[in-house]
Amino acid sequence: MIRINLLSVDRKVAKRAPAFHVGQKVTIGCTAILVATALLVGWRYWTLQQRSARLDRDIAQAQQETFRLHAVIQNVQQFEQQKLQLQQRVVLIEQLRKAQTGPVHMLDEISRALPSMLWLTQLKQTGDGVIIDGQCLAVTNLTDFVANLQASGYFKKSVDILSSQTEVLTTPPTELVKFSVKAEFAQPVDPPASDKKRGG
Repeated sequence: MIRINLLSVDRKVAKRAPAFHVGQKVTIGCTAILVATALLVGWRYWTLQQRSARLDRDIAQAQQETFRLHAVIQNVQQFEQQKLQLQQRVVLIEQLRKAQTGPVHMLDEISRALPSMLWLTQLKQTGDGVIIDGQCLAVTNLTDFVANLQASGYFKKSVDILSSQTEVLTTPPTELVKFSVKAEFAQPVDPPASDKKRGG
């Protein structure tokens, strides 16, 4: 009979892999979640910091540009004021120039209109109007003077005789006509032919 000794046979026992307990698994999972959350929060914080820094730079640049534009606007306003002042000065100078040449030209035309035996004693100017006082030896001299003023083209129609008085002088015995004439000076659009000839 054959006997088999079962006890003497070496049996190889399979080694079990070390197993994690449930608590360790939960701890690892929570740690991984916390690390991921910390990384996400850190990345988000860094992104917001970068965006905030960029916005701060943009705001600073915008403020600098605003200050620069304010300075430009102030300069433009100053230039506009200076331009307006210069235009007003030009207009004033032009008015003064016309005002200066007007009386001179008016006196020139009055002196040209004087006939012989007529003398002026007073001349009053009010704006474009003028009152001329004078004396002459005959009424015809006065009518010639008025006609000459109207014919010059530099006085508006009509030249009015305000008054005329005849006085008799004893020494020497002569008649003297005192008169007052009112006229309104106006530069003609087209100068009279006599002026053109003088200018030519």
